[in-house]
Amino acid sequence: MSLTIAIVGRPNVGKSTLFNRLVGRRVALVDDRPGVTRDRREGGGRLGDLDFTVVDTAGLEQAAPESMSGRMRAQTETAMKSADAIFFMIDARVGGTPPDREFAALARKSGKPVIVVANKSEGKASEAGRLEAYSLGLGEPIAISAEHNEGMVDLYDALREALPDAIPGGEEAEVEKEHPIRVAIVGRPNAGKSTLINRLIGDERLLTGPEAGLTRDSIAVDFEWQNRKFRLFDTAGLRRRSRVEEKLEKLSVADALNAVRFAEVVVVLIDGEHPFEEQDQRIADLAEQEGRAIVLAVGKWDLNQKKAGAISKFREEVEWKLTQLKGVPLVAVSGLTGEGLDRLMQAVLDAYAVWNRRVSTNALNRWFETALSANPPPAVSGRKISLNYITQPKSRPPSFVLFCTRADAVPDSYKRYLVNGLREEFDLPGTPIRLTLREKANPFEGRRKRKH
Repeated sequence: MSLTIAIVGRPNVGKSTLFNRLVGRRVALVDDRPGVTRDRREGGGRLGDLDFTVVDTAGLEQAAPESMSGRMRAQTETAMKSADAIFFMIDARVGGTPPDREFAALARKSGKPVIVVANKSEGKASEAGRLEAYSLGLGEPIAISAEHNEGMVDLYDALREALPDAIPGGEEAEVEKEHPIRVAIVGRPNAGKSTLINRLIGDERLLTGPEAGLTRDSIAVDFEWQNRKFRLFDTAGLRRRSRVEEKLEKLSVADALNAVRFAEVVVVLIDGEHPFEEQDQRIADLAEQEGRAIVLAVGKWDLNQKKAGAISKFREEVEWKLTQLKGVPLVAVSGLTGEGLDRLMQAVLDAYAVWNRRVSTNALNRWFETALSANPPPAVSGRKISLNYITQPKSRPPSFVLFCTRADAVPDSYKRYLVNGLREEFDLPGTPIRLTLREKANPFEGRRKRKH
């Protein structure tokens, strides 16, 4: 399946910068002046494991059909008709302008999947504009900075969700609707990552040995378990930043971190000969911050299985140190003997299912009313906080938006109460949960300003 993605939007919102980022080189001319791009420009783009044709278009402007701007607009409309999906780009620092809203209607009429890309989202100055982008009626805006290469993983996830049948690049085999689940195996050096993967696939595919740091590149290995396809990524061991000195090791660590960002499930492999160390916690925190599904595996279990209560002690330590991942799966494994590998793969599938879970708005708000009755939000500075309703705009990971008044005043402790409630009520163990508070527009705000 050959994909075509059209990048459209007003002039000077960063379309050509994103085009260059996806193509991987500076092909399109970029300048601060609007209107630099006039013709459609096509290139071979790549995002994660997806290859596609990406089309850079002229900025959409309101103009007579016979004018140059009108002819440029016709070129853009042609690009939208021939595309499989549309990246509708706005400037997050400006928000959704009236022309944006008019052109958003044009994109909707195309009948193609539309992803709102809120570019220039670096810094706090863009927050209001990103929220305003919801008014375009095209769904969740994806915050990126094409210039600084930020938000590309979220853009990849949005494209995957919009085009679930898309096939990873370089695969000429028969088209399958079910893509391989991407699983990154990460951990400290010499935790047994390569040994574990070799045991899973039944082949000495990866170099192993007692020396720490044998793996330098992130190696992808295809694997099938119980008729489900996986792509396993073996990664370089992640040491503390202060101990990463050589240039080659820095590149290896950067490659491992990139594997985490583009994985769907991250297996954090803990060295069973040592307790749950601070670096293990940092690696798990990294995977949580990236919003990946997470499984903890305690390796070299053949050396620990005779110790009474060892796995219970690990579980207690994990629950204490990773409170933001309550209920995260913990599996004891041995790459040497093969113990626990079926349990590990089942835990990967279960974590992946939770990570993809969606909750209906009706069920959410029934729970929400009960949660508010049981524990109303506290008044702050003598003023009441009104929490109105909640919705789930996306999964991967489960992400919820709560509409309220005085969003900045809601205490962190109350947000944790709501997240824990969501986790328990809707069976979301161990997965990252995103809760965003958004203020509803005040219909009387403009009247007050006019009176003054």
